[in-house]
Amino acid sequence: MAPKLSDALGQQVVIENRAGAGGNIAAEAVAKAPADGYTLLMGSEIVSINISLYSKLGYDPVKDLEPVVLIGTVPNILLVSPSYPANSLKEFIAQAKAEPGKLSYASTGHGTSSQLSSELMKSMAGIDVLHVPYKGGAPAIADLIGRQVSMMFVNMPTGMPQVKGGRVKVLGITSKQRVPQLPDVPTMDEAGLKGFETYAWSGVYAPMGTPREIVLRLNTEINKILKMPSVREQLAGQGADPAGGSPEEFKRFTGTEIVKWANVIKISGAKIE
Repeated sequence: MAPKLSDALGQQVVIENRAGAGGNIAAEAVAKAPADGYTLLMGSEIVSINISLYSKLGYDPVKDLEPVVLIGTVPNILLVSPSYPANSLKEFIAQAKAEPGKLSYASTGHGTSSQLSSELMKSMAGIDVLHVPYKGGAPAIADLIGRQVSMMFVNMPTGMPQVKGGRVKVLGITSKQRVPQLPDVPTMDEAGLKGFETYAWSGVYAPMGTPREIVLRLNTEINKILKMPSVREQLAGQGADPAGGSPEEFKRFTGTEIVKWANVIKISGAKIE
C-alpha cells in the first residue's frame, strides 16, 4: 500500500515496524501520536483481541484509535497430519469426544487467531483439546506433520505450501464461503459448526481525534488503491480478500470482532498479565 499511497498523497509514506507485546507497542505509539493524519497504524485482528486478552493496556482501542478503512481479510484453515485418521471435521470432533483431553492443538502463540480459532471450535463443538503454544508457525507445522500435535489452525498463506505439497490435510476453512484456492474444502459452517467464522485481517487506524476530512481523504485514496488490479492480484496471492469500505463500516467490523473474541477469551480463560 505504501508506495501507491505516497503517490496519491504527494507525501512519502514510511513504514516503521514496531514489534513487541503482541502488537501493543505499535498500537500504543499511534494511539498517543498527534491526531494530524501523519501517524497511522496498520492494525490487525490483535486490535480486537488484545483489549480482552491483556489485563492492562496502555491504550484503549475503542477510545484511542479512529478506524479509517479495512484492507483485507484472510481465513484460517484447519490442518491435521496426512496420516491422521480423521478425514473430516465431524470425524475429528467424534474422536475428541471419545477421548477427552487426549488430543492437542498447536498455535502460533497465546492470543493469536490461531489459538482463539481453536478455542472457538472447542466451545462450539463441546470438546476438550489441549493447547500447545509455539513460537511461530514453522515449528508448529513441523510437529503437526509429525503428529506430535493433533490439529492446528493457520492463516491460509502460511498453510498453503504444506497443503500443495501434500504434507497436511485440510478439514475446514473459517471463511463464510469456500475459496477458489481450495474449492473442495468445506467451510467450518458447512462442516457442522454453524456460524463459525474467523479471520486474520488488516486495516488502517489513525489516532482518535484526527480531523474528519483527513480520515475521509485517507479512506478515499486507500479505497482507490484497493481497486487497482495489481494490488488486488498481490493481495489475492497472499490469500487475502481485499475489503475497503467506509470508516463507519470498519468501525462496526472492529466492534463485532471485539465482542466475538471477548466471548472466546472469557470461555477459554486465556489472559496475559
